[in-house]
Amino acid sequence: MTSNLPELPVVVIGAGPVGLAAAAHLTERGLPFLVLEAGDGPAAAVREWGHVRLFSPWRFDIDPAAARLLSGAGWVRPDDGKLPTGAQLAADYLQPLADLPTIKPHIRYGARVAAVTRLGLDRVRSLGREQTPYLVRLADGEDILAGAIIDASGTWRTPNVLGASGIPAHGETAAAAFVDSALPDVLGRDRDRFAGSRTLVVGAGHSAANTLLALAELAAQAPGTTVGWAIRATSPARTYGGEAADALPARGALGARLREHVENGTITLYPGFSVQSVTVDGDTVAVSDGDRTVIADRIVSATGFRPDHTIAGELRLDLDPVLGSTRALAPLIDPNEHSCGTVPPHGADELTHPEPGYYAIGVKSYGRAPTFLLATGYEQARSVVAALAGDWDAARDVQLDLPETGVCNSNPIAGDDTIADGGGCCGTPAPAAARAPGRGLATGIAGGLLTAPLNLITLGDKPADGQAGSCC
Repeated sequence: MTSNLPELPVVVIGAGPVGLAAAAHLTERGLPFLVLEAGDGPAAAVREWGHVRLFSPWRFDIDPAAARLLSGAGWVRPDDGKLPTGAQLAADYLQPLADLPTIKPHIRYGARVAAVTRLGLDRVRSLGREQTPYLVRLADGEDILAGAIIDASGTWRTPNVLGASGIPAHGETAAAAFVDSALPDVLGRDRDRFAGSRTLVVGAGHSAANTLLALAELAAQAPGTTVGWAIRATSPARTYGGEAADALPARGALGARLREHVENGTITLYPGFSVQSVTVDGDTVAVSDGDRTVIADRIVSATGFRPDHTIAGELRLDLDPVLGSTRALAPLIDPNEHSCGTVPPHGADELTHPEPGYYAIGVKSYGRAPTFLLATGYEQARSVVAALAGDWDAARDVQLDLPETGVCNSNPIAGDDTIADGGGCCGTPAPAAARAPGRGLATGIAGGLLTAPLNLITLGDKPADGQAGSCC
């Protein structure tokens, strides 16, 4: 292993889709590894949005190395054309993967990582650094030594704030009891919290759209349920997307239905609304942009997520000052320039930090860029593991074929002079006849050629309702 510490395991932080993909590739490469998962089982975050259906069918939701290992153990692959829910993704793919005899003994649950550093060295010390093991400290105080680190912990636990300036709005912290983070189960376990209430959804990404559609359905079922929608942009056109012309039909249907609800008054839109203050008044909360005030019983904050690099504070990281990704990756994923489908293939080279043997992969690697696709995370895992194995030819042979839909970047749209909140894209590819023209990127992943784009992972509601979601 190129960490110069072959006797120590590669520690993978997080047992979500990308972390388990890394475990699968490490297994195939014969490298020792240990997966540390804070939850009590695999895919803990995925299970929290288990009620949501992906845009993408099963054939795009499964890592190639994971599929090989599972197939060898007699796993019955789900129907490639079906759209799974988050719960199905966890139960029918990620749980069996985590339970494989070659992987299960190497996963520890309830193991929350508090810090990653070098044994006996802080960030300033250089002598012998590359030959010094990593020290991973758990929240319970246990120390674990590692030869390399793959951080696939994601961003689900670190949502953005409501405040338009990137810091909490005045009073936001005190109003926390009135605020739900993205993708509450409005029609299921969280129904009682929203039925008959006035809810304000803040954000303009697909997670916001998902929640808005669920609330609109609830409003038709539960008298007194009202729905407000606050966006920083002066127009909701970016959230509506391509509608009937969208290269991803399920997402297009989402935009069309959302527009319909706004135009018929089921959803009250507040454009150009930048949250400045949140004030609790008894059982209600007042949300203000300085000029307008919206009174609500509940707020859903669908303003996106951000990475938390605190655990690696004593490592030498080269982070882009804007996005929080690696500096080399930032221009390739800049949401001001790229949609999900125009992000170039990238791997270990672009994910490398000055700290040899440390990689952040998955959605965390993208920092604040909303253009992440799960397929990209799988290819990152493959490339990084190849690099750790010393196979740089394979590590640098990064290949993806992604759709160009033009609706999931953060560029202002015509007539709009602001960048929309949050965001994301992806979904199931349209039939060839309906697919929008795209840029030709490299094709294939992990050595296999593909003729359809990889569009992963997006969140959605029930198929009849149209899908919604953010790349995650």
